[in-house]
Amino acid sequence: MRYWWVNQNQTYRHEVTGGYLWSPKRNANGARNPFYESMREVAPCDLIGHEVAPLTLAAAKVKPVSADDLDTWERKIEQQVADDVSIPETDRLAIVRARKGQGLFKERVAKIESKCRITGVENLVHLVASHCKPWRDATNEERLNGENGLLLTPSIDHLFDRGFIGFENNGALIISPVAHRPSLERMGIETTNAVNVGVFTSGQKQFLDFHRNSVLLQSIGS
Repeated sequence: MRYWWVNQNQTYRHEVTGGYLWSPKRNANGARNPFYESMREVAPCDLIGHEVAPLTLAAAKVKPVSADDLDTWERKIEQQVADDVSIPETDRLAIVRARKGQGLFKERVAKIESKCRITGVENLVHLVASHCKPWRDATNEERLNGENGLLLTPSIDHLFDRGFIGFENNGALIISPVAHRPSLERMGIETTNAVNVGVFTSGQKQFLDFHRNSVLLQSIGS
């Protein structure tokens, strides 16, 4: 048995409640992530310390001990944007609204996308503009870049934003190995057969690359 210490951030809620660890394979600059390489050495029954209490990989039910989840993190960033007087007020409003897939960002995405890639819903009232490179990780320019978005129904947006699904550049749907497939089926995701959602622009492919490397949830040893 070996001992490890984990500083969890945006995916702590998925990891702790699901009993697994996650790390992007590469950093934002494209370099190999040393934390991912270290994580691959973790074995069942190793003792992992995080925040307050230790847990083992066999512990499938552990209560989260950190308040720094995705929603809290994004609200903090949103407040920073709202308070930044160096950004024109109209731009601040557009950036804040983009967090929820609305406003100017949605208008720009709608010039590229016409319907939900998964469900086929076309009515914009029922769609949100989902960021490929998450709002929380993007620059203000990227937060409003239409090619950083897909039009998705709210449930599919949730799965995409949290890394349970992703897309290859050729349009192939990727399902995370840690996703609960029965739930995905109920939400409209085909899990037994290959699914292709169509072509992407060159700009979308760049942002989807970030999503695959830094958002899509992977299992240990993958």
